[in-house]
Amino acid sequence: MTRIYLSPPDVGAEERALILEAFDSNWIAPLGPHVDAFEHDVATRVGVPGALALTSGTAALHLALMLLGVKENDEVLVPTQTFVATANVVTYVGARPVLVDSHPDTWTIDPELVAEELADRARRGRLPAAVVTVDLYGQCADYGPLLASCADYGIPLLEDAAEALGASYRGAAAGSFGSAAVFSFNGNKIITTSGGGMLVSHDTALIDRARYLSTQAREPVVHYEHREIGFNYRLSNLLAALGQGQLRGLDERMERRRSINERYRTALSKLPGITFMPYASYGEPNYWLTCILVDPGAFGASGEDIRVALEDADIESRPTWKPLHLQPVYAEAATVGGSVSAAIYERGLCLPSGSRLAAADLDRIIDIIADQHR
Repeated sequence: MTRIYLSPPDVGAEERALILEAFDSNWIAPLGPHVDAFEHDVATRVGVPGALALTSGTAALHLALMLLGVKENDEVLVPTQTFVATANVVTYVGARPVLVDSHPDTWTIDPELVAEELADRARRGRLPAAVVTVDLYGQCADYGPLLASCADYGIPLLEDAAEALGASYRGAAAGSFGSAAVFSFNGNKIITTSGGGMLVSHDTALIDRARYLSTQAREPVVHYEHREIGFNYRLSNLLAALGQGQLRGLDERMERRRSINERYRTALSKLPGITFMPYASYGEPNYWLTCILVDPGAFGASGEDIRVALEDADIESRPTWKPLHLQPVYAEAATVGGSVSAAIYERGLCLPSGSRLAAADLDRIIDIIADQHR
């Protein structure tokens, strides 16, 4: 048996053909027709006029914060339940993250805590420079109240949709909210370019400015002229070709992950002490990862016991994101709440969810989990 990974790439003949097309055209270096086409395709899918293909979702977040005016000594509200890159980019621009707890009904940033924190900061004259949301594990944050709270104080909202391409909120696509949004095409995402990301926005001037900065801020003259500090953040044409093929199969990948999620829920929900990440009625997730909570007292084993049992069978699973306020690097960061995300991490486990997960392997995973019940 080969190892079963948490969320491995799912590539096929169409991606191979597009990569070979790019290779044969000799568009190997960054930029080229496949980059332009990939940007157009993502923008069309999300429903925004502007998209910029970059080396990573982190690069997209970095540029977005800069262009939203976040600067040294500013503060930025960030979910504590997320991958560390969401907060790291705040430090790149010299600002400080303020870590906000999750809502138990969605696991995404709590809109009520955001509203309360903004109101309190307004009274103290210490409003943050921006609010960053995260569409966690493929589920959109609750944008209605979040956008309303930001609008009340004139604060930009940046949507980290790294995990959520294809998801929706009240009929609108993930990535279409706030001043700008980002996607990640890392190897474990629902579609991949091996490594890569995308910055999208309704504001085409913001995208144009990001495009300039991401190509080392080169002036449009025949020689190399630079008046500002820029970055080497552009996606290669070869990887964009891979992304084009992946995007064309997004709906099929989402449907397969949805069916995997449903199979897990049908089989495991009957076991005492096993519950699943809640899905909000306001939208449709992309089912990137299936996540469970394990109550050791009711189930008879912990999430870590399950993880080890799966690993012994050469099957990868992982704890849910360790909240940033519990990470040593952000131990001193200001935090709003924290108990909800901490409880999720204490009991949370992400199960193998790849769109090529075979039915027999899925059944084997379920059997191993059920066998831990005592």
